Amino acid sequence: MRDAIATAVVGDDGYGEDPAINELESRFAQLVEKEAAVFVPSGVMANQIALRVLAQPGDLVVAGRSQHVVSFEMGAASRNSAIQFATVDDSRGVLDLADVLEVIDAEGDHQPHVSLVCVENTHMTAGGVPWEVEDLNSLARAVGDRPVYLDGARLFNAVVATGTSAAEYSAPATMVMSCLSKGLCAPVGSLLAGPTTLIERARIERKRFGGAMRQAGFLAAAGLIALDTMVERLKDDHVRARQLADLFAAAFPESNYNTSTCRTNIVAFNHPQARQIVAELAELGVEGGTVAPQRVRFVTHAGIDDDDVDFVAGVLARFTPVAR
Repeated sequence: MRDAIATAVVGDDGYGEDPAINELESRFAQLVEKEAAVFVPSGVMANQIALRVLAQPGDLVVAGRSQHVVSFEMGAASRNSAIQFATVDDSRGVLDLADVLEVIDAEGDHQPHVSLVCVENTHMTAGGVPWEVEDLNSLARAVGDRPVYLDGARLFNAVVATGTSAAEYSAPATMVMSCLSKGLCAPVGSLLAGPTTLIERARIERKRFGGAMRQAGFLAAAGLIALDTMVERLKDDHVRARQLADLFAAAFPESNYNTSTCRTNIVAFNHPQARQIVAELAELGVEGGTVAPQRVRFVTHAGIDDDDVDFVAGVLARFTPVAR
């Protein structure tokens, strides 16, 4: 990627003249079988642009209460788009169709118009849980002419874990986003794809958010390598994450961690001492984080190898949280 960055041929993306960005957008659009795509600096920006394009101020947007667009974007949706979220339970990593339809049905009781349904694949806080394609198709059919937006920050983890194509996952969605800077290892960037008319509007919103870039093809050059060479290796992250899940479940039986939920690259479980555990393990060289006051998260990636898994095993074998 560094070689590609150093040798990239660039142009002015503001005028659509950067060849690497044009190629990257075209490549992603082909992968997800959408008409067009736009390159943006971050997944958060992609999500915020999608909300601006697919919903109107005052509308309700149905989403899981712990989805990234709801809980991890600093309230950006209400500030940027003046929309409201109707949140439903997503603790299993998916949305229950009955819950979504109940929100939509409430329009008949003088409640706000539901203009959009957002889903996240894989679902981060649930532990990287992938959707099943048939469930996404059922959701899209049930909501009728309302658009479905797929926050596919880890779309390719879901693809590898389930043997599904990116196009199959994206077919039920009007627009789809995916990050290049997570498991695919690019330094910066995400892509948002959909119908040409919506992507043209998305470019305007990107400009409004300050995300229009000039000679940014060096970033796209890394993104092309990410799409070409980093997808298949995600299975290694998944294998190591499951190994780590078993280790953590054994170390913290009080968490009742069901390791079968660890199907991709995220180890996540509940524990009453979550923040303490994370802090004390960090002192021993095992880096993780929390995504809620009592929920721990550890993530595998290209920088984690088998020796690292063995290191964690050794640390956990002798670890006990300090009594407080």
